[in-house]
Amino acid sequence: MRRCEFYRVLGGIVARFRPRRLIVVAIAVFALLPIEVSDAGWLPDFFKTSSKHAKAPKRAKSTRPAKLAKHRAPAKHRATRLAALGPVALPPSVLKPAAGKCDPATFRIVLDVGHTAESEGAMSARNVAEFAFNLRLARQIEETLKAEGFAETRLLLSEGKARPSLFRRVAAASNLHADLLLSIHHDSVPNKMLEDWEFEGKKSHFSDRFSGYSVFVSRENPDFGTSLRFAELVAKEMKAGGLHYAAQYSQPIMGRDQHPLLNKETGVYSYDELIVLRKTTMPAVLLEAGSIINRDEELAMASPERRNSIASGVAVAVKEFCDPRWALLGPL
Repeated sequence: MRRCEFYRVLGGIVARFRPRRLIVVAIAVFALLPIEVSDAGWLPDFFKTSSKHAKAPKRAKSTRPAKLAKHRAPAKHRATRLAALGPVALPPSVLKPAAGKCDPATFRIVLDVGHTAESEGAMSARNVAEFAFNLRLARQIEETLKAEGFAETRLLLSEGKARPSLFRRVAAASNLHADLLLSIHHDSVPNKMLEDWEFEGKKSHFSDRFSGYSVFVSRENPDFGTSLRFAELVAKEMKAGGLHYAAQYSQPIMGRDQHPLLNKETGVYSYDELIVLRKTTMPAVLLEAGSIINRDEELAMASPERRNSIASGVAVAVKEFCDPRWALLGPL
């Protein structure tokens, strides 16, 4: 239906209703129409003039053509159409992608596998090294992202002892021209919180006191704002997947492992001194996917279902990072 025809039809409908019902009728009619992005701006104008139409319909013939011409002249046709959104148009800040490099075909996210084969990180309650958990989850995230069109996703594996490998990770991410770095880890607790037990005849340690994911950023990262934005998206998707965040990092009991909680709703923390977050030249986020020292959560983290859930959540976060419209309207 052309716009002028729409006004004539809507004017006839409005004339049959009392003024107090005008807005309800108009909204109902708008909801039935597809709204073109270039035409979204004319909706508020109708509401500014609709009361005049109700009181003096004869004046519509003299004023409406001029106003229609005014709106049509600068408008540029766009093929993209949005689902009916009622009388409120999306703001330009939402319609514009948040980052210029977020074409999935060229956007490169580097998945840093935490720790190394020589320095395996924490040990789970059942004596499985953290590095094994990190590698399996990172590979699942890589596979999911590539399946979603992010073909330039790269897996980053480092070698050697812990601290030297951190600087190699930073250099490797820069050499890969990463647009974004996501470091994959699994959690434990300080040694003072560990309890002894045996698993399959071997002495081990556990702590069932804490569980959950956590997301870290460094305020000293050269692009802290972008790092925080992506961290919030990842944390939001973890929570949407039914997971809860590890609240212990904000508690004094953690000692030197205590960190400022930046968002108490989603579980985003600041870890300013961490090398892979602070020294990288691109936005960087670290995900502790869950606690492997907690006996129940260790079993969950070892399951393909949990890995798939986390990988899917990360993929959704990357999509929304590249284009905020995805969260509102789904794939475009």
